[in-house]
Amino acid sequence: MSDHLTVVDHPLVQHKLTLMRDKGTSTAGFRQLLREITQLLAYEITREMPLTTRTIQTPMEEMEAPILAGKKMALVSILRAGNGMLDGVLELVPSARVGFVGLYRDEETLKPVQYYFKAPEGLKDRLVIAVDPMLATGNSSAAAIDLLKDAGATDIRFLCLLAAPEGVARMKEAHPDVPIVTASLDRELNEKGYIMPGLGDAGDRMFGTK
Repeated sequence: MSDHLTVVDHPLVQHKLTLMRDKGTSTAGFRQLLREITQLLAYEITREMPLTTRTIQTPMEEMEAPILAGKKMALVSILRAGNGMLDGVLELVPSARVGFVGLYRDEETLKPVQYYFKAPEGLKDRLVIAVDPMLATGNSSAAAIDLLKDAGATDIRFLCLLAAPEGVARMKEAHPDVPIVTASLDRELNEKGYIMPGLGDAGDRMFGTK
């Protein structure tokens, strides 16, 4: 993947995103839609996974058939909202290894503070996909990618539902080698760091918290 930012404009992605933005959508509906839309986005972000071949026997004859090459993919959730995207990707790639990065945003400084990090071993040999529904200021995302690179990851992609121009610029500056795949590049951040028009706080809407 060469482009730094890919906006997936598939009609099903856009339709489901509109339902997710609607403040009348229930918590259960929001979670279900997030799983479905993540699957569609994951289809795009895994497009260039390396293939090799294996000899198999079909009911008709023997053949050399394509199969995924290399170590299992690593899927890394940026807590807590990233967890809502895990199932969608794991349904497509059930063999993926899963890691977690815990960061929270200091409300005063808006800077990320790390409280948890657990990643699969052998990251340098794996495709690593970091997931977080919202790319807002980009500070937490950039910090999460820093941690993954420190742990040895070299082939990293970032999957999010919504991105703000500020977050995309911050990620491009910090990690120009990490492609971003999203369903929408929204207009801007407001003064509190929320994406506009956005969909509110993805974690709160997913887990029913305020």
